[in-house]
Amino acid sequence: MKYAFIAAHCGEYPVRRMCQVLKVSPSGYYDWRKRPRSQRQQANDGLLGAIERAYETSRQTYGSPRIHAALKQQGLCVSRKRVARLMQQHDLVGKGSRRRPPHTTQREVDAPVAPNRLAQHFTASQPDEIWLGDITYLDTYEGWLYLALVMDLFSRRVVGWAMAPHLRATLVEQALRMALGWRLPLTSLLHHSDRGSQYTSHLVQTLLADHHIQVSMSGAGCCYDNAPMESFIGTLKTECAAGPFATHALARQAIFEYIEVWYNRQRLHSSLDYTSPALFERRFYDTFPVR
Repeated sequence: MKYAFIAAHCGEYPVRRMCQVLKVSPSGYYDWRKRPRSQRQQANDGLLGAIERAYETSRQTYGSPRIHAALKQQGLCVSRKRVARLMQQHDLVGKGSRRRPPHTTQREVDAPVAPNRLAQHFTASQPDEIWLGDITYLDTYEGWLYLALVMDLFSRRVVGWAMAPHLRATLVEQALRMALGWRLPLTSLLHHSDRGSQYTSHLVQTLLADHHIQVSMSGAGCCYDNAPMESFIGTLKTECAAGPFATHALARQAIFEYIEVWYNRQRLHSSLDYTSPALFERRFYDTFPVR
């Protein structure tokens, strides 16, 4: 490892100085440079190349668990510890989580509230059985842009969204109408959200009732009641919206590309056995085709 460090930094520091600091002899270092690389080292070189390609494909967001899953899907048989070790040695680090943003929920004291029918049972047997809804914010130099989301719990696929510079109920209505127009749910559907004024509004409640959608709402101030959606928002903030966007238009473009091109169709999801939401749904319909 000391010789490898010297070789990696010989263009920055004198070899003799590094040998002195690391307490190795220059002659030993040059002898090491002349030796042929072992089969293990050559295999690591090839594996590192595959890791780097998967890391770049992930937009430099994947840590070792997802990189390992991506390599397995390519037919490479390698241990997760080996992947983690090589990533650590070459400073390939996935994007970590960030602090949770300020809460966007605005409650109406006298608004009717639905019971928590979901009750933190975050499983669904098929698509369009349970939808989760929430609102988050995007920071831009033109001011806040708010994002309403609808997620299918079965596949964790984002099936509806809308963006606006306000928090009125029409924002949630637009996201729901997108989901309803795209998915056309044929079975009974449960929609779960927080108790925000947008979700308790007459506009949104009427839309849900018109489509015979049962309503569920989280307990007051309990983010764990909508944990899968909270997890997605944290991922989106980390991987796509970590800093302010220059304009609302650029934010809209980035969010659309992240959701539709990357997250729904390509990103490996740990709760889906490291498949994308789109592939997870496709496998379900291949097994249980719609009649």
